[in-house]
Amino acid sequence: MLTVPARTWLRTDERGLPVAAEPVAGTEYDLRTPRAVGALRLDTPFGDLDRDADGRAVVRLAHPSGAFGTDVWLGEGAQYVQLYTGDTLPPRERRRAVAIEPMTCPPDGFRSGTGLVSLGSGEQYTVRWGITPWQE
Repeated sequence: MLTVPARTWLRTDERGLPVAAEPVAGTEYDLRTPRAVGALRLDTPFGDLDRDADGRAVVRLAHPSGAFGTDVWLGEGAQYVQLYTGDTLPPRERRRAVAIEPMTCPPDGFRSGTGLVSLGSGEQYTVRWGITPWQE
């Protein structure tokens, strides 16, 4: 079961480069409530993340029983998340896991400038994220 607290997904072209942000509502990418991954193919960036009172967005991958799973939390500086189900890998390696990648900007940020963080000499930028396994 996968939960992604994102209000938008980034539609990509044949090279996997983002071309437009679209609302998740009413699409197969609406993962704001827990949903079985099933046949859903993901190599997909998500944005406009809903955050809790601590400023964290939590992507949850849970066993169908809901008894255990893993949360990947995105805190300060992590504005996007990329999810990947491995469908483009060789057959023996496909769908063996779900990759969850916190990101500061969407893919191709250097070209588009979207979410790009530029630092001058001596400047810093902090990104906080983490992984929390859990069991009920």
